[in-house]
Amino acid sequence: MISLSTALADVPVVAILRSHTPDRFPEVADTLRQAGIRAVEFTLTTPGALDALRECAQDLPDGLTLGAGTVTTPSEAAAAVAAGADYLITPATTPDVIAEAHRLGVPVLPGALTPTELLSAWQAGASMVKLFPASLGGPEYLRAVRAPFPQIPFVPTGGIQLEDAPAYIQAGAAALGMGSPLVGDACEGGDLSALSARAALLVSLLAGASR
Repeated sequence: MISLSTALADVPVVAILRSHTPDRFPEVADTLRQAGIRAVEFTLTTPGALDALRECAQDLPDGLTLGAGTVTTPSEAAAAVAAGADYLITPATTPDVIAEAHRLGVPVLPGALTPTELLSAWQAGASMVKLFPASLGGPEYLRAVRAPFPQIPFVPTGGIQLEDAPAYIQAGAAALGMGSPLVGDACEGGDLSALSARAALLVSLLAGASR
């Protein structure tokens, strides 16, 4: 197991796994790891995600860190960490979830969009702030909100296409949350070699982006 900060220093991407079943999450996570992406989020909107997280965490490949996403309550936060989550990601700024993450000793990335929400998330104790949904404003919006909040490490998430990823890093993103444009149909039985190719492309694109 590696820390989230170490994973993002290698490749600044959190891969988001969401499906109707988590059966393929371990294979997908390992494919991403082999391509260089070290941080993977199991979303709690996937039925059985905590069981899959627990199983994967018990046999975690070297160089991978697992988190839980779409965490909306303190009880979900506690259950996720008990199952092996190394960090927590939320779709909105929920102070009680942030407080629970602090109690549990894990990083927390709450979702926020407006300047008021972004600052509130940071002041509530966010480790990083998930700018969501990032595609609404794109890299220019990220650049605009970074101007008054340079101290906040932003993780734009939602609707980011592979070819647009470097622009977000160049606009000041600390990392990116990447779902379907990266993962595609891999969690539903899609071609893992195609996933590996997309992941390798993303890693290559980001390697050329100044941070």
